[in-house]
Amino acid sequence: MTLDEKLRNLPIAPGVYLHKNSDGKIIYVGKAKNLRNRVRQYFQSSRNMDAKTQRLVRRIADFEFIVVDNEVEALVLESNLIKKHKPHYNILLKDDKQYPHLKMTHEPFPKVVITRKILRDGASYYGPFLPPSLARKTLDLINRTFQLRTCDIEIDGKLPRPCLEYHLKRCLAPCVKELCKPDEYRQATSDVKLLLEGKNKELASELEQRMWKFAEIENYELAAKYRDLHKTVLALADQQKMATTPDRDVDILGFYRENQRLALQLFTMREGKIVGRREFFWEDLDAENFNVSEFLSEILAQYYSTDYVPLEIHVPADFEDREVLEKVLTERRGRRVRILDPKRGKKAEMITLVETNAKIAFEQRFRVLKADTEKVLGDLQEILELPHFPTRIESFDISNISGAENVAGIVVYENGKPNRTEYRRFIIKTVEGADDYASMNEAVFRRYKRMLNEEKPLPNLIFIDGGKGQISAAAKAMGELDLEMIPIVGLVKPPRRHSEISHLLRFGYEDKPVYFEMGVPAFRLVQQIRDETHKTAIQYHRKRREMRDFTSELTAIEGVGEKRKMKLLRNFGSIERIAKATPQELLPFVGMKTARLVFEHFERQRNLIKS
Repeated sequence: MTLDEKLRNLPIAPGVYLHKNSDGKIIYVGKAKNLRNRVRQYFQSSRNMDAKTQRLVRRIADFEFIVVDNEVEALVLESNLIKKHKPHYNILLKDDKQYPHLKMTHEPFPKVVITRKILRDGASYYGPFLPPSLARKTLDLINRTFQLRTCDIEIDGKLPRPCLEYHLKRCLAPCVKELCKPDEYRQATSDVKLLLEGKNKELASELEQRMWKFAEIENYELAAKYRDLHKTVLALADQQKMATTPDRDVDILGFYRENQRLALQLFTMREGKIVGRREFFWEDLDAENFNVSEFLSEILAQYYSTDYVPLEIHVPADFEDREVLEKVLTERRGRRVRILDPKRGKKAEMITLVETNAKIAFEQRFRVLKADTEKVLGDLQEILELPHFPTRIESFDISNISGAENVAGIVVYENGKPNRTEYRRFIIKTVEGADDYASMNEAVFRRYKRMLNEEKPLPNLIFIDGGKGQISAAAKAMGELDLEMIPIVGLVKPPRRHSEISHLLRFGYEDKPVYFEMGVPAFRLVQQIRDETHKTAIQYHRKRREMRDFTSELTAIEGVGEKRKMKLLRNFGSIERIAKATPQELLPFVGMKTARLVFEHFERQRNLIKS
């Protein structure tokens, strides 16, 4: 069917249309009360069109449409298709992450992790947490107090001994049958569920009953445990008021724009207090044809298609689809949702405050460009669903050429910054040939066996330069040291491209790769760590190779064996100094005859260079 035939047969009904270019790629998604009237407008006279629409029309080679029952359905479908296809001519909300939630996994022995993605995987999700740091604090409390596991290993109760987390009283050790029965772990899981569901009083009452029960039978150790848990739960109840009182449940938006750049701020108000803030930035808006109504309509529809819906949303200006969006959000929330553009009073003053913050964010983003290290590490924790904040990160890389001069480089980042005094370089001793898996296993095992022996601090996260084979080899070494609780993440590169990371693989979740986005600060930090690790390993490998070439050259000289070679190296320190030494300077270490032979050898090399 030709384009003209499609236009003649467009229905008079609400729906969504998708414009495509000559390559069949979707370049714009729009909605309409009447598809026939709206779509035909693009192919009529362009005199009344703005410059952006004219550029769009020149690129339309085909279109599709989807008929729906009403405007509300059209708005929802439009938002979903924009998020899926990211068309070039739509305004895109690039940072569409949700507020963090806590996820209790659907496993025989569940664990709790931070996530921003809500999936239909049988797991239980709790939140949102405002501010996001509250999610990390709550997870840390769960790990310390209720001692659910944090590792990624398969739990079957057959391990002979527990890992370090058990000895630090941060895990019940269900991996060892004698230490934790399934019923005991289920009870801890049930307690955590009550806590996350906000049933603090019910949980506190249950813990108090257990306390008196064990006190009566004179099991004072368990009685003390439940007494402390009871106090902790009551204390947490005062902090857990996030989004539980809907009467003052408001989101406030404001933005600041200069030409094609824009900074938008979203303040979250709960119970009359600002408890959270989100920032979004654009660098490529159409400055000449920027339309506030269109901008707010598209951004709000995209944002609240994935995030928590408040009862009120305050915006700096009214927009065309406000009433339709209110219907969509009301249906999603289950209560009346209002979108207001206040002109006076305290609500208008709050809009002004948010716009002031948007201007400050604009300055910091586009004129200063500094990243908040704590926020970057927090984002990394959420992206990788780590059990602990990654204060200390260690990274491994193996370097060799066909197995020769096989070495490992290890770098350490503390609080997002390199700690070069902690860097280490290993010569791989037990591996013959180019076996990166066995080399990685040896490097990881030697590194952490020594750290355990010396009682030095262990990392919260380990990066391995490589894919499934390398991270499995590293995980095997960690298992032998009872350190399974430390997360291991592989940095995977695409074929034939050695400097870029394509995705991350978490040990135990290899079927769920985390795809790399260089524009995200957390991923830029990962790339920086990977580059530093690779540089450390390759520099050490080159140094070893140069030493090998040099020492083999020395031993090729008549009268210089291993002992004399090592004596020369110890006393002169470098090939340059030996090459420049006179026979008299060499005499004390090798004797006159050999000293003359060494001198003549390097003299011949100098003459060859001159000629």
